[in-house]
Amino acid sequence: MSRVHDALRKAEQMAGETRPPVQPAPGAELAGASGVIPAAGFLELLEEVPFRPAPEALLIDLARPHAPPAEEFRSLRTRLNHLQKLQPLHAIVITSPSPAEGKSFVAANLAISQAQLSDQYTLLADCDLRRPVIHSLFQIPRSPGFTDFLLGNAPLQAVIKRVAGMNLCLMPAGSMVKNPLELLNLRQVRVLFRELPKLFNWVILDSPPLLFSADANLLGTIADGTLLVVRIRQTTIDTVARAMQSLCENNVIGVVVNGARAGELYSKYTYYYSSYGYRERESETEDAETPADSGGESQS
Repeated sequence: MSRVHDALRKAEQMAGETRPPVQPAPGAELAGASGVIPAAGFLELLEEVPFRPAPEALLIDLARPHAPPAEEFRSLRTRLNHLQKLQPLHAIVITSPSPAEGKSFVAANLAISQAQLSDQYTLLADCDLRRPVIHSLFQIPRSPGFTDFLLGNAPLQAVIKRVAGMNLCLMPAGSMVKNPLELLNLRQVRVLFRELPKLFNWVILDSPPLLFSADANLLGTIADGTLLVVRIRQTTIDTVARAMQSLCENNVIGVVVNGARAGELYSKYTYYYSSYGYRERESETEDAETPADSGGESQS
């Protein structure tokens, strides 16, 4: 019996009535040694944290649901949810060819947008074990997290946090490790991400850039699809081509163009779609960087 199954079985045994009931993803059930384990038993055990994004994080403002950035991520959400009806699609990797193109920014805002739907839970997992940033964006502790679970230093229910008032859960990267790629190669990683979609309708994995480590490539073989983030006026066609060629599996489900200015974006929409009918999606963002970007990594 894997540690994932053990954690979920233990969670069911420990779950009491001290917290309000949590509605799991539709049809979410996990098979254990003693039968079927309701997903709600696990979700009720998670520590609740407030939604308190860092001021510089550029996350969606819940008080301004109709602001252009929020609308853009809702459009991306709609496309992904439609695609999910056509093919098995629950765990997706968000990556970029190079650093500082906005992968973590897109991963975080897409997760928030998905979690705003009342009928599904979304997990945002920080799998960038080299330069993690999700814990900084949401101002939660980095550890215990993903690496602590894989190393056997923390149970699964201790490394996932539930955001108060939202259908959003966060799994930070965890303690620093010297061998990220070797850790991601553990069989336990594949078991974990095979089971998590039974608890969450969407599992969004923030990963390192494709051309700077093999981590994203490996995660892409585990996930159902890969979403590539590129930055306008920065990412070159050659870089995108090399990133695509580096993938072991051709499971790229779309490209998000980050960093477009408002006027530039909307003036091109009509021509772009009427001329090409292409499914590539441009995501409007402020042309700004998070503090992590100043260190040269893709953390915005």
